[in-house]
Amino acid sequence: MPSHVVVMGVCGTGKSTIGRAVAYALGWPFAEGDEHHPEANVAKMAAGFPLTDEDRWPWLRDLAGWLGEQDRAGSCSVLTCSALRRPYRDLLREGAPGVYFVHLVGDKSLLLERMQSRQDHFMPPELLESQLDTLEPLEDDERGVLVDVANPPERIGRIVMAQLDQTSR
Repeated sequence: MPSHVVVMGVCGTGKSTIGRAVAYALGWPFAEGDEHHPEANVAKMAAGFPLTDEDRWPWLRDLAGWLGEQDRAGSCSVLTCSALRRPYRDLLREGAPGVYFVHLVGDKSLLLERMQSRQDHFMPPELLESQLDTLEPLEDDERGVLVDVANPPERIGRIVMAQLDQTSR
């Protein structure tokens, strides 16, 4: 079993739902990456503007720091973070080398539908395209798994848990 799990993907994939479910099932501390965004990032996205690398680096360093704190304390953890590009994931791994990525993927129309139906979230559906354009899939040397979000959340949770169990063998 990996010691740290990062549930990643573009907006609308259900990172928060799956991340919370996995953390609950494992009894591990959980951090919602969106809650670590500076107010300026949230305001920028809410206004329909995609973040730049310059906007993301401080946020990613904060998340890597949280992972590192968990690691140094000997605690396993679950974190949600879009982690769209390889350099972002590399930084997260600097915080805790044992990170395992659960990359949630889905059809663009499904993700857009989900985003249009959710309420009280700062990320507008118009930013989905920019996230898809930025996304760099996991590379062969990155520990992780792709999981299709067309399944119901309960099924996704079981798939993720089974995959995490397989990594410990």
